Amino acid sequence: MNTTVTFKYKLNKKSHNSSYLSSFVITRYRWNKTYLFSILDNHLIHYPTPINLTYAWSFGAMAGICLVIQILTGIFLAMHYTPHIDLAFSSVEHIMRDVNNGWLIRYMHANGASMFFIVVYCHIFRGLYYGSYMAPRELLWCSGVLLFILMMATAFMGYVLPWGQMSFWGATVITSLMTAIPLVGEAITQWLWGGFTVSNATLNRFFSLHFLLPFLIAGVTIIHISLLHKEGSNNPLGIDSNVDKISFYPYFFIKDLFSFFIFIAFFSIFIFYFPNALGHPDNYIPADPMQTPAHIVPEWYFLPFYAILRSIPNKLGGVAGMGGSLIILFLIPFINTSEIRSTTFRPIFKIFYWLLVADFLILGWVGQKPVADMYIIVGQLATVFYFLFFLFLIPFIGIMESSLARYKE
Repeated sequence: MNTTVTFKYKLNKKSHNSSYLSSFVITRYRWNKTYLFSILDNHLIHYPTPINLTYAWSFGAMAGICLVIQILTGIFLAMHYTPHIDLAFSSVEHIMRDVNNGWLIRYMHANGASMFFIVVYCHIFRGLYYGSYMAPRELLWCSGVLLFILMMATAFMGYVLPWGQMSFWGATVITSLMTAIPLVGEAITQWLWGGFTVSNATLNRFFSLHFLLPFLIAGVTIIHISLLHKEGSNNPLGIDSNVDKISFYPYFFIKDLFSFFIFIAFFSIFIFYFPNALGHPDNYIPADPMQTPAHIVPEWYFLPFYAILRSIPNKLGGVAGMGGSLIILFLIPFINTSEIRSTTFRPIFKIFYWLLVADFLILGWVGQKPVADMYIIVGQLATVFYFLFFLFLIPFIGIMESSLARYKE
């Protein structure tokens, strides 16, 4: 009799605890679901957006789409790629010829890197034009520069993976530059190589880092978006737009969606009609350490910085110049002296801004040319203007504009 009562009590107690636990789990699930929807609503749907944004503000969203495309296609490629110097080139050909739709995935990934850089370059120059680096968006700008550097590192390592002639010699030339760094240069180079020369260990290192870095980029992107939504978006007029804002959805969602379809159409032209136009033909030759290509060039999106590297005769100076051309971008928010954001209202600065755009294109053109006196001189002049713009013209023109404004008053 006592046993029966005890059993019933335990059963009822168990049922009560189970019911309480189920209720707690359901409540917690509903709270998490509500919290998630609240985040999506605040940052994607009812996110307050300046009413006067143009299509130039769609490059940020397109950069995010490019990152997703690169991660997804990269995962599928990694399923069939073999990171070994004897098999890497053959595994890429296997993907192209034998894997179902492998050619499409590979071309999307290879050309997707170029599309990513096109979008990011447009995003950076838009930020320069409209003063998106000015207070209170200094950290937002710096996080974007960090993303750009991580992108370059990821793209360089990815370019090595097919193990063609240009991949191998590009890796050899660029990594050997680290030896110019005093004291630690040799150690860094040997760590990158995994030995005393570019070998199988190098390829394995680059494959591992190339696979992991995009997820780091995704994490920094979340921080970048959080900083953007904390301070709010800039606008073409460069004025405080806290008063005149509308929700992101549906107004700017439709605008970004239209930009996305234009981007996909442009992207598809390269994938289906000119899949190899943005690559180097020598990379379709298996890597041969005994035969140096006549002219070693990196991918097109590295050419401006490669031109800066070549323009400085000293090896250490060239490495410092190339690294400095990227590090200098972090300094822009802190050396700026102008109180006017948009270049639209800065006629003097506008002239030098477009000269910078032309200068960057000239550096890209010089970077693909052979080492000859004419190209070296042009590259040196373009390099001088590049550093002159960021270190001198940005602060000086701001001071000059403030002086002119006080004189007119």
